[in-house]
Amino acid sequence: METSKPVTITVETTVQAPVEKVWAYWTEPEHITQWSFAADEWHAPKAENDLRAGGTFVTRMEAKDGSFGFDFGGVYDEVRTNEFIAYTLGDGRKVTVTFSRQGNATQVTEAFEAESTHEIEMQQAGWQAILDNFKKYSELSK
Repeated sequence: METSKPVTITVETTVQAPVEKVWAYWTEPEHITQWSFAADEWHAPKAENDLRAGGTFVTRMEAKDGSFGFDFGGVYDEVRTNEFIAYTLGDGRKVTVTFSRQGNATQVTEAFEAESTHEIEMQQAGWQAILDNFKKYSELSK
């Protein structure tokens, strides 16, 4: 039996906000529920986050009309405040998130192992849409 190396997909954005604010908005449940969805027809009614190596997180993502929903969660492998997060999703896929200070802005780069159910382009578009939503929320919020 042949095993193939997982495909890693990268998405990124630059948020016009200091890294400390970007980190807080990425990691605090009251903020996560405001941005962690890919389209306006969706929302994130609940988020829990134990931000430490070995800690768990879960965000509930649901269609606003109640037709579909799922929990997105996993376990943190590494956490370096204002710099880096690595975690393993419930299905075993690995994800890293890097926060790079760019003056008064912050570059956020997410790299994740693709799953085999959906097309690579669809996965990349979905994760990028969530990241774009995060950027919009972070830049508009005071």
